[in-house]
Amino acid sequence: MTLASGIVLAGTVAAAGPAAAEEVPQSPGGATATSGGLKTYGAAVVRENGEEQRVSAGLFEMSVEGGGTLHTYCVDLYTPTQRDARYQETPWSGTSLHGNEDAGRIRWILQNSYPKVNDLAALADKAGAAGLTEQDAAAGTQVAIWRYSDGADVTAVNPRAEKLADYLEENARDLAEPEASLTLDPPAVSGRAGERLGPVTVHTNADSVTVTPPADAAADGVRVVDEDGAAVTTASDGSKLYFDVPEDAADGSAALTVQASTTVPVGRAFASETRSQTQILAGSSESTVSATAVANWATTGAIPALSAEKNCAAGGVDITAANQGDEPFSFELMGTEYTVAAGVTETVTVPVGEDQAYDFTITGPNGFEQRFKGVLDCATATSTGTGTGTSEGGTGIQTLGEPTPVAAGAPAATGVDLAETGSSGATVLIGGAAIALVVIGGAALIIAGRGKAPGEE
Repeated sequence: MTLASGIVLAGTVAAAGPAAAEEVPQSPGGATATSGGLKTYGAAVVRENGEEQRVSAGLFEMSVEGGGTLHTYCVDLYTPTQRDARYQETPWSGTSLHGNEDAGRIRWILQNSYPKVNDLAALADKAGAAGLTEQDAAAGTQVAIWRYSDGADVTAVNPRAEKLADYLEENARDLAEPEASLTLDPPAVSGRAGERLGPVTVHTNADSVTVTPPADAAADGVRVVDEDGAAVTTASDGSKLYFDVPEDAADGSAALTVQASTTVPVGRAFASETRSQTQILAGSSESTVSATAVANWATTGAIPALSAEKNCAAGGVDITAANQGDEPFSFELMGTEYTVAAGVTETVTVPVGEDQAYDFTITGPNGFEQRFKGVLDCATATSTGTGTGTSEGGTGIQTLGEPTPVAAGAPAATGVDLAETGSSGATVLIGGAAIALVVIGGAALIIAGRGKAPGEE
């Protein structure tokens, strides 16, 4: 049987595969949060092509799912913020920071400025900015970050904030990307019934994590155990977890979840699946973090384990397929059929355009279906289009709704600039947005495939 595949470009996101397909986000775990907009900010001026535009610059606040608060700065000046956008803790490799040689300097700025450093008098003394306020500190920090994240010609309107921005830019040093708050590696495993499937290793900065076993598989006697076979309810960094599947268990799958309360490391990136501007963490309260791992098992045949990760360096999504069965597993991506031999793991990169939404399902034997969806956002936008150097046209920085931009030097409305309207659901932005913005849902990548059963052609 020929495997089906296709690309669909449509005005709305198209469904991919049967409704029963398990939908898997491209997230290795960590904190998930909803943006509450700018909370502490001042004004800045962006200069480009002989024009000046006044924008709001400062600190965002996010509410963490399960409890907690995050404070972030923007690292994508020309991309709009979507109201109530949902964000996920993301490695730099899955964001515009992946190819930015100055990403480490941005982390240094975060470690050495507000709100990580909340002694404003000491910060002002270092920067030569006596009288520094929280608004000045937030604006100056954001301006310094934009100079490295977007290469922007931007200055803070307030002289104190500008002195801080100059101090941070001049003294920034390269720092390594911080470790994730919580991940499971690998996020998918497979094997035969009657075996322990794994290990799945816990990586976290929390003292301990709570392990939630696969409730749906309890009737089949599937347990989460440690290396000695003992049932597990808690774990710590480095712990190895296994799915203990009885020999008489029906072919199937299950998922375990680990959760903890911890502070998310400063410098972690946060990306949205709704093409809302990428953020970088400046501070975290004690917050809820989680991660999930999936196991598939069968008695015979191909037994696939699939996971996906955004690969900005390669311009696509990496699909990793591990086959722990005794027969090959075949699937199709972008018109090419792939076969993973028994006992082998292979990774295939699916090309996805910048800012393009993708949504595809891979199916296999024993009713196996796994769906992956998201948006590839790997480049900072420009004032003439989204994605650095990828678009033409446009008229420079502008909002997508009220209020209209304020010319540099003109008075700004109290508490309102380009950052937020404070009313309506209109899309607004920090620092403006490209007129040629690609609307999410305007393009969707659909890939469907199924594994060959023995004897099929």
